[in-house]
Amino acid sequence: MTIASDVKQCLVSLKGVEAGLSNLALRTQDDQSKQTLHETMNVMNEIVTDLKNRVGELEREEAQYKGF
Repeated sequence: MTIASDVKQCLVSLKGVEAGLSNLALRTQDDQSKQTLHETMNVMNEIVTDLKNRVGELEREEAQYKGF
């Protein structure tokens, strides 16, 4: 596996975690838990955005990584 495909696989996993947190936030009744889950989702969203940017950099730097 190439570095780019590893990074993209990590990105997919993180998006899954983000979706799971969202699902939990919708299902929980406890307000403090909801707040904590939403804060964690925001952090995950920042990480996903940063990782997407890194994937773009990898694809620009190394043409063979594009589309993996």
